[in-house]
Amino acid sequence: MTDVRQLPEAFLLKMQKLLGEEFGQYLESFKEEWKPGLRVNTLKLSPKELAELVPWNLEPVPWADNGFYYDGTLDGEVLRPSKHPAYYAGLYYLQEPSAMTPAAMLPVVPGDRVLDLCAAPGGKSTELASKLKGRGMLVSNDISYSRARALLKNLELAGAANICVTSEAPEKLAGVWPEFFDKILVDAPCSGEGMFRRDEDMVKDWNEKGPEYYVPIQRQILSQAAAMLRPGGYMLYSTCTFSVEEDEGNVAYVLEEFPQMQLCCLDLDKVPGACGGFGLPGCMRLFPHRLKGEGHFLALMRKKGGDDGGKEILPPMDPGTARKRVRAVEKEKELDAFLRQSGAEWDYGRIVIHQDNVYYLPEGLAWNLPLRFLRTGLFLGELKKGRFEPSQALAMSMKAGQFPNTVSFPAGDNRVLRYLKGETISLEGDEGPVKGWCLAAMEGFPLGWAKGMGMSLKNKYYPGWRWQ
Repeated sequence: MTDVRQLPEAFLLKMQKLLGEEFGQYLESFKEEWKPGLRVNTLKLSPKELAELVPWNLEPVPWADNGFYYDGTLDGEVLRPSKHPAYYAGLYYLQEPSAMTPAAMLPVVPGDRVLDLCAAPGGKSTELASKLKGRGMLVSNDISYSRARALLKNLELAGAANICVTSEAPEKLAGVWPEFFDKILVDAPCSGEGMFRRDEDMVKDWNEKGPEYYVPIQRQILSQAAAMLRPGGYMLYSTCTFSVEEDEGNVAYVLEEFPQMQLCCLDLDKVPGACGGFGLPGCMRLFPHRLKGEGHFLALMRKKGGDDGGKEILPPMDPGTARKRVRAVEKEKELDAFLRQSGAEWDYGRIVIHQDNVYYLPEGLAWNLPLRFLRTGLFLGELKKGRFEPSQALAMSMKAGQFPNTVSFPAGDNRVLRYLKGETISLEGDEGPVKGWCLAAMEGFPLGWAKGMGMSLKNKYYPGWRWQ
């Protein structure tokens, strides 16, 4: 927690002018502990199912149907949700409650083409993927390659399959995908004033790079995002700062520079305690003294046109390309057999084998685009001299009970942790014998692959994810 005495004087004067009579309440909020939260991954289970699985108390976050505050202690002991096996099963994402609002307010529906332009570390992207329900396409981008790698892990842990992860400047993406996306989220880099209470390092950063540093960057990002939005599509702009220049000022800039963009009024009743924008009605602001969360700003805009409600119909895949891909998969006998026995339905025309890596492309994604991809669709696995080894990402994308050859352990079974640590697992009683590739699971929820060796499982859990 940040001591209010650490706050820069220039910031305090600005906030006093902005909040008026509420300024004292804002300062008092620094004496309160910030409220940690988690968001249930509805790609895998319902909030009710998670509540029955984890040991801590969950209190609903009013503005997110699948968001919860959690009590950080149980019987006097500090809880670490990041060290529960359910976290390793991708059943929830740890997220500050106010940060749940952007993805909640962007009206994504299954089948949309969605862009999360500044996506790392992935809290908002994982929720967007949940809202797509495996249909359409989610492009998650971060200009920082190292941050994009963390983004990729979180998306794969969540079991998101219809994804692309890129690390590009927005203008590069706009050159490839003009007016392509139905929904775009721009959670822009900002001066972070809304996080001052929670993170004192943000105060130090503000002293070095304040709002005047970020405004030009944000406007460049927003301009490229507007160019990638299809007519009739929606773009949500969000920050975690209170700066009017970075918030309402940037929205006004977009509306002036791009006359085809119009502001849509966000429903303040959906977020109890939220208030409207300063000088720009229709926006939404969150303050820590008004609700159980940190500071945030949101504005929803729509590009005019497309009033028929229809989307651009993508041209069908070239039949020759589709046939070539189908033949390539069928030629790999072990791959073909694995996919046919996996319990899932696959469109072989969307499977690409590239340098012995096998990918399942999202609907409408062209291959060999001139972009720096970290992932093009679901990484299915690798071919090694005719053998197929399924990937960790494929395991996490499986639904509970989907893969026929699954060995599931109770949550309290010590073999769950031993599996996550990379150990060989012994089976008991009627759990075996097991032969060949099998899915290791906790309470039915996939954790990763193993090779059945009769009454033992040879561990194939991805080494980079192991329990430390």
